[in-house]
Amino acid sequence: MRKIFLGILVGMLAALAACSSIDRTPMPDATALSLPDATSIRQSGDLRITPLDILEINVYGVDDFDGTYQVDHVGRIKVPLIGEVNANSYTALELANLLETRLAESYLQSPDVTVRIVESRGEQITLEGSINSPGVYPVEGQLTLLQAIALGGGPSASANPRKVVIFRQIEGERHAAGFDLISIRNGEAEDPIVYGNDIIVMDGSEARAAYGDLLRTIPLLSFLLIL
Repeated sequence: MRKIFLGILVGMLAALAACSSIDRTPMPDATALSLPDATSIRQSGDLRITPLDILEINVYGVDDFDGTYQVDHVGRIKVPLIGEVNANSYTALELANLLETRLAESYLQSPDVTVRIVESRGEQITLEGSINSPGVYPVEGQLTLLQAIALGGGPSASANPRKVVIFRQIEGERHAAGFDLISIRNGEAEDPIVYGNDIIVMDGSEARAAYGDLLRTIPLLSFLLIL
């Protein structure tokens, strides 16, 4: 019995020692960045009109006004009787109110105008750093990080594809997360979705010249860092 008791005691001590050696640091959050503020804006109906958007405009009782209008490259539309109207940066409701005011000035009594954004072309991403063709690119449909980098011509010769940083506005604060492009290409890590207004920076000599040591402070595996 004494030997059995000693055996149990040794086993318990060994188990306790093993437990004390476990790293209890919380596991890193391997999920992507949270959705950006722009997504909440889109859902709330406050989406701003931008160049090349397609609008549907209806004026109650005046069929000649009803139709689909495309915003031109500088943000204007041509409306019957009124002529050119600047629609850039207005919400659909704000533009409807503006058209009602303009129509009421000379042409219609108590006009009732509705405006709907049929298709938005205003979402854009910015590619910076060690990219062959940095710049601003439109977001049409779902876009992943790999696809976004491809839009910019891929990493430049001096790029460090082991770190690509996404900067995103979330709940009024600027967040950032780093991703390993090589791991994503090899299927070892998830290819995150990017959204309009994201800023994507490829590490490398060009990026460090602009961002200094900031990129080095941002960890990989989608840690959230508030800047």
